[in-house]
Amino acid sequence: MIAASPSLRIGIDLGGTKTEAIAIEGASHREVARRRVPTPKGDYAGTVRTIKALVEGLEAELGAAGTVGIGIPGTVSPRTGLVKNANSTWLIGRPFDGDLAAALARPVRLANDADCFALSEATDGAGSGAATVFGVILGTGVGGGIVVHGRLLAGPNAIAGEWGHNPLPWPADTERPGPQCYCGKRGCIETFLSGPGLAHDFGGGLNAREVCMLAESGDESAEAALARYEDRLARALATIIDVIDPHVVVLGGGLSALPRLYENVPRRWGRWVFSDSVDTLLKPPAHGDSSGVRGAAWLWPGPSPA
Repeated sequence: MIAASPSLRIGIDLGGTKTEAIAIEGASHREVARRRVPTPKGDYAGTVRTIKALVEGLEAELGAAGTVGIGIPGTVSPRTGLVKNANSTWLIGRPFDGDLAAALARPVRLANDADCFALSEATDGAGSGAATVFGVILGTGVGGGIVVHGRLLAGPNAIAGEWGHNPLPWPADTERPGPQCYCGKRGCIETFLSGPGLAHDFGGGLNAREVCMLAESGDESAEAALARYEDRLARALATIIDVIDPHVVVLGGGLSALPRLYENVPRRWGRWVFSDSVDTLLKPPAHGDSSGVRGAAWLWPGPSPA
């Protein structure tokens, strides 16, 4: 039997196509092992087995057992204890944390993947040392997480930070009623600020990455689409600043790689924020694509950095 290590933190990032596991030595915040495998899409029992195998493989490699945190594209309902709001639909309605705890013979902690991103960047990333951090995902979907004094903010509905399904604020006439959202409503922030949302706004059958590349080459239509995107992001973040007044906003997801956002969006959001000045910082992620899996590991707090 492998002995438990008080400082070993294992994080799992369950994605739609791949599942990644990381082991972090808590005292130093140093990554000591990592593995990635395809996600058994549509197979609930296979998903449980995959995570069990990843954890056991890391622990066998390191010769120690650790705590396990898991980031999922959804959340666990406080009312039912079952997964809800998951893009990986085969998890919905399942007691995922309980089944994983039974498979691994220990407690596990689950959180939304955007929450994990926010926790990672607040713990030892771009928001390290800030009292309040809002972590944003701008990818296939739009999500967020709120960290206050190093702890995730969690409410009775387990939806803190789900700003992507609020309406786009201060819409222009051309933005009403807005695109249809999978949640059943129209004009959600996600329909404008996700990668598919940017692509839809531009039109022409290009994806978001191609639109950005076209803008860099000087194409006026693509540049106009990105300018609209920046204005919408500034408006959407202004409402977050009005409500929680974060010290730092950290962007994640594929669109966070656009350097221009960090200059243009703060220049625009002052018009919308209810303040004489805006001292909130907008930053790119320190850990990039690894923030989600690192944040899952930090669902179990570890020692302070040495």
